[in-house]
Amino acid sequence: MQSVAIIGAQWGDEGKGKITDYLSQKCDLVVRYQGGHNAGHTIIVDGIKTVLHLIPSGILHPHCTSLIGHGVVFDPEDFKKEYDEVGRTCSITPQNLKISYNCSVITPYNKLLDALRENQGPVKIGTTGKGIGPSYEDKVSRKGLKLRDLLDKEVLFLKLKENLIEKEVLFKHLYNAQYPSIEEVVESLYRAGQFVKPFLADTFGLIDQAIKDDKKILFEGAQGILLDIDYGSYPFVTSSNTSIGGIYTGAGLPGNHIGEVIGIAKAYTTRVGTGPFPTELLNGTGEKLQKLGDEFGATTGRKRRCGWIDLPLLKYTAKSSNLTSLALTKVDVLCAFDELQVCYAYEYEGQEIDCAYPGIDLSKARPLYKKVEPFKDQFKDKSGNLSPQLSAYVKIIEDFVGIPVSIVAYGPDREEIIFRKEFFS
Repeated sequence: MQSVAIIGAQWGDEGKGKITDYLSQKCDLVVRYQGGHNAGHTIIVDGIKTVLHLIPSGILHPHCTSLIGHGVVFDPEDFKKEYDEVGRTCSITPQNLKISYNCSVITPYNKLLDALRENQGPVKIGTTGKGIGPSYEDKVSRKGLKLRDLLDKEVLFLKLKENLIEKEVLFKHLYNAQYPSIEEVVESLYRAGQFVKPFLADTFGLIDQAIKDDKKILFEGAQGILLDIDYGSYPFVTSSNTSIGGIYTGAGLPGNHIGEVIGIAKAYTTRVGTGPFPTELLNGTGEKLQKLGDEFGATTGRKRRCGWIDLPLLKYTAKSSNLTSLALTKVDVLCAFDELQVCYAYEYEGQEIDCAYPGIDLSKARPLYKKVEPFKDQFKDKSGNLSPQLSAYVKIIEDFVGIPVSIVAYGPDREEIIFRKEFFS
């Protein structure tokens, strides 16, 4: 078996879909293991854009099997919409897409509760409002629904009745909100379950067998390490483990370890939603980064906040997920700047630190910058050679973080990528 994991090394939106899509050409299985349809991976092939939210990026390759592991929270109704949309450009069948029976279900009650909290709560987390967090809450409180429950109306009714007990109090007395009846939800989820049924499988067993058969496996992460429920900038995080640990809990890798862990990072830093962001540029430079980088969320359409690359955070994410190398994306965006800076440390509580850590209050971290020589690469050299200036920028990152940059990506298309290391050889 050969295995590679693709993990976001910042706050998400780093360009994981493009890297995953490219590497999927060489592998047998592509596995999603956490999160839900709050993810958004954009892939452009021959000018045709495909945006994937729940379906793994391997679906664009006919030889590849895509798996959605049990750690994913699954909205069966939104899956049907994505199936219809993505199915216009590629074939999606029960043979090339497998979904775990044990995925937790996102119900209409989860989505309603998510929206009510975000709109009326005192702290805006920046949730997508898709019910991800409340579904994980149901899972942890042992009151959640699994996809297998949707196949039996009687089981579905009884579990929904128990699930609604607490939520009904919130809907009626805290939020004064209207909500659908159990009967309505049972009917809608049962119909959706019948559509999903042909795709359901023992994904843990499929991965186990793939390992025995010496298959090539790619694990596709969603969001980024800085949004991890344990390692991220809490409370402005998602509700799953976006770091390497999520692979073992959300998909499984029986008796094995991951051969390569590639952390995807932009050549600068972005963040969607609220929460601290030390290197954010609230000026014309930040606006220029946003415009040239087309920094809008693939899932929400929200504008991404932009800033210079944050090396202390990148060093932290590399350590926390045992990254073996980095993929540096959107380097072409920085070619438009005559002055570049990198954050090499923070001034934090009277000390200078060069690596973040769990629990650090990033709102108190003052970034320390140094200027670096700008680069103007046109990326016309198909041999993959970089200018001395861009090579120096890459080396600053490698030396600071302590791992190599194995991939350099520029432009949105699948082919606009330079591999400095061979994967799945």
